[in-house]
Amino acid sequence: MPDESVKVAVRVRPFNQREKDRSAKLIIKMQGQMTTIANPETPNEEPKSFSFDYSYWSHDGFQEKSDGVLEPAGGSSYASQRRVFEDLGQGVLDNAFEGYNCSLFAYGQTGSGKSYSMVGYGQNKGIVPITCDEMFKTMDKNADPNKRFEVTFSMLEIYNEQVRDLLSKDNPKGGLNVRQNPKLGLFYVENLKRVPVGSYAEIEKRTDQGTASRTVASTNMNATSSRAHTVVTITFDQIIKSESGSETKKSSVMNLVDLAGSERADSTGATGDRLKEGANINKSLSALGNVISALADLSMGTKKKIMVPYRDSVLTKLLQNALGGNSKTIMIAALSPADINYDETLSTLRYADRAKKIKNKAVVNENPLDKLIRELKEENERLKKAMEGGGVVMQEGAGLTPEELDKMRKQMEEDIRAQLMANQAMIAENAQSWDDKLAEARTETEKIDVGGADNSRKSKEAYLINLNEDPMLSGVICHFLNSGETSVGRKDASPVPNICLSGLSIQKQHAVIFNKKGVIEIESVSGSGSKTKINGIPLTGRKALCHKDRILFGSNHMYVLMNPLKPETADNSLPKEITWEYAQKEIAQVKGFATGSAGLSKEQQIVQEQVLEILPMVSEVNAVSEELNKQKSFEVVLISAAAQEGGDITQSHASNDLVLVTVKMKNLLNGNTWLWERGKFITRRYLIQELYQKFLDGENISNIPKEQDPFWEPTEDVLIGTSNLFLQSLSYCLDFEDTLNISDYKGQEEGHLKVKLEPCDNKGKPIDEEAFVDDPHELLNKPYHFKLTVENANIHKSRFSKGIMVKYSVKNNGKVEEVKTPTVKNTLTPTFNHSKVISIPKLKQENLDFFESGCITLSIYGIQEDTMPDPKLLKLNTRELREASMYQDLRALTINQELRQMENMENSTANASGRRATMFGNEIASDTSHLKTEVVLLQRKYERLQQKERRMQQICEEWSKKPDGEKQFEPFYRAVSAVANSTGTRLKTRVQMLNQMLRLQKEAPGLQRQKTMDPSMLSQVLQGQKYVRQMALDKSANKKTPSKSNGKRPSSADNNKTESSACVLQ
Repeated sequence: MPDESVKVAVRVRPFNQREKDRSAKLIIKMQGQMTTIANPETPNEEPKSFSFDYSYWSHDGFQEKSDGVLEPAGGSSYASQRRVFEDLGQGVLDNAFEGYNCSLFAYGQTGSGKSYSMVGYGQNKGIVPITCDEMFKTMDKNADPNKRFEVTFSMLEIYNEQVRDLLSKDNPKGGLNVRQNPKLGLFYVENLKRVPVGSYAEIEKRTDQGTASRTVASTNMNATSSRAHTVVTITFDQIIKSESGSETKKSSVMNLVDLAGSERADSTGATGDRLKEGANINKSLSALGNVISALADLSMGTKKKIMVPYRDSVLTKLLQNALGGNSKTIMIAALSPADINYDETLSTLRYADRAKKIKNKAVVNENPLDKLIRELKEENERLKKAMEGGGVVMQEGAGLTPEELDKMRKQMEEDIRAQLMANQAMIAENAQSWDDKLAEARTETEKIDVGGADNSRKSKEAYLINLNEDPMLSGVICHFLNSGETSVGRKDASPVPNICLSGLSIQKQHAVIFNKKGVIEIESVSGSGSKTKINGIPLTGRKALCHKDRILFGSNHMYVLMNPLKPETADNSLPKEITWEYAQKEIAQVKGFATGSAGLSKEQQIVQEQVLEILPMVSEVNAVSEELNKQKSFEVVLISAAAQEGGDITQSHASNDLVLVTVKMKNLLNGNTWLWERGKFITRRYLIQELYQKFLDGENISNIPKEQDPFWEPTEDVLIGTSNLFLQSLSYCLDFEDTLNISDYKGQEEGHLKVKLEPCDNKGKPIDEEAFVDDPHELLNKPYHFKLTVENANIHKSRFSKGIMVKYSVKNNGKVEEVKTPTVKNTLTPTFNHSKVISIPKLKQENLDFFESGCITLSIYGIQEDTMPDPKLLKLNTRELREASMYQDLRALTINQELRQMENMENSTANASGRRATMFGNEIASDTSHLKTEVVLLQRKYERLQQKERRMQQICEEWSKKPDGEKQFEPFYRAVSAVANSTGTRLKTRVQMLNQMLRLQKEAPGLQRQKTMDPSMLSQVLQGQKYVRQMALDKSANKKTPSKSNGKRPSSADNNKTESSACVLQ
């Protein structure tokens, strides 16, 4: 048969609820075989076009029949499930009857509709069930007495490079082995269960069994179902009896593959993570992409020598025949229609476009049965001889050590032994009649219980139904609640619970559910320390349950209570169908995260989705840390992009108003912390799952090197907090000096940072006094230079005394520059005195806009070291350490709040001061460390007040020494007020006031000629005139006596600056 290209189809689904909530825009169009995708970021750009064998429009234009089946509405081009089968599935079926191997695999990101096309949902059956149903219908029509059919069914899952048999309860540790047939060169799964089936109903029940097995495994093992590949293999044999009585077998192997979600390969990559290479996240998909590229190059003849890397992953080994060998292959690529998924959808289209270039050479698999059995027996004899007389004889290999030769010999012997056993099994299988094998399989099939999902009972009894992040796995497991008590726990408990769960945070005796005439209540088992949440709220004591209540057992087992006896108890605000996403949003709300999408920008919606995605992962990793006693805790942290990367003086502040979703890991023994970006955390979480699985398999994980431990991380500088330095003073060429608050990601005060801004020349020399401008636009199209000086800091927490430094980034001379102060060690009051001259070659309007509304973000970092923990802490387990840490954080939050209250009541009465002291005494008398913190903070506050007092005394002394003729009260009053009331607020209103006074001075002569004037306006005019005259006098005096002013220009702090003053133009 000539080479035949892989057929490729693409299918676009409707918007899902998440996309509707975000008002997503359609970016996909289809016309005939052509599919186009438009880039939402560049709407004027020509859409990218791709041509495939089939382009299925399933986005809209459909209507639902009375039986729930979706069909095209009048005149629409909607592609129904039936049409997709007729184009793709029917071809698979026809090829199978002709004796060809067939493969159909679905590719696309999670949620793009792969499983819907392959399996379907409800009454809308997918390609796999329709193909199986039609196959048996065709077999039933057979009227040839010399032809009989034999069908076997297998179902496996590939997760984390391990193969699990979904039709078997017992899977070995590490999964089933994948071996290569030395004769055929093909790979197969050793000991995979292949079940004889005689009807579509039997296949359907086996499929339900496999799906239930996937659901239980994904929950117990904390596996993410979207990361797993599911492979259904149907072996279809036609045995044809000739006139001479000999039999010939025409065999077809149909591989129906639902691939894992493709988006993880790129969008969550952990940049710079030391353990990234060790993770198997999407290893199979990456390897599949490499195989497809290599085969496409081979088919096009672009390269002569190409090694196709089938051996790089389990998936590509098993799909070797489907992709580059004896098979007729079809690929269906599922597309998301929404603009928010543009990058992923474009990647899927390119992947599919590459796959259609592959060419296969399929042949009919037809052999006499006698010949097959004879060849198997002959091969077995050869293998037995190879194993006799000391096993395999190997010559000395060049460069191989005796140990390596021995290892290779053992591996070869193991492969030969495995092949011998496989051949023997095939001979035995052929010796047993098909009718006997089918009868045994049917007896087993009838006993299968996929969760007690009896529809007749569901209308009469209360039950729990599972939720899973994969909609195909939700509603698969059902537990009926019998009258009386129903216990929940692990199967190793005594007595064995009625509902057996396993996995993270599930205790032997976890909870008890009470059912008294339809009234359902739940209670945690006393003293078990079990974790159960009802509607997102931790369960404490006994609680009555209502219809549709959500119950989370441990970290992963999510159920919905369905109580048909008391449906009126359900909350009226609940949706018709409770989904996994709804339950997770509820948990996030309880934790304080907003989940509503109304009024959110596109970027904010993305952040919200990332938070909802990562919250259950963080809970899971915390549970693993507790179970393995890793002494680490994790929490979600939201940090603005500006706080991470600093300000850019050429960009508006709004453009940088993004939030970064990160996860903070904390060492509970010494308080060291690390911030992991989302992609890095997802990689680590995957590795943590691997580690936990090894623990469950009984491996000793206590001795693994710390470099291979996903919970370990070398110490690194930690972000103490950030300070925002506003730049309005630069618009008017004014100096600005202030003491800024240092705030952490929670908004809590961590200290203070003293900084100074000065317009200057390109060498950092302060410019003269004439540089002050009334209108910032006077500065446009001119070079502009200013100097930023980081003077000193005060840090509250003693653990940061090992070393402190400040980082920020600015655009200097057209290039983004990262600026870092020297590290000052062994103090909480570091003095930096670090200056940086920033130059703008030509000031533009966008620079002025940034001066007006933007800021430079200064990031204050602390040095962390691996210090020895308190010996008392070593006696605590991870859960106790977490509880202690949470208690300390709560105490610290209380202290910070109360200290802020003290500052706000600085000028209150003595009675109020007494109340504050009492409040503090009651709250923290028992906590020595917090008392020390309070003392340090109050001491620093006292020192600041002393500085103010000394400065005011100095001003008074200078004024008293002046001759009576030079004593002017108003400048003196302004100077004292500036020190007493300095706040560090922005300059805008003050500069506007000054400009208004100047304007009023010009308008005053005309106003004075009016007969009547508004008293308030008159007061303003007179005050403005008086103020401007005084400034002129001060300026004149300064010119006459330069020694007193040191020749300095007016600043934003007038002529009197203090250590903590900002602009004081009043």
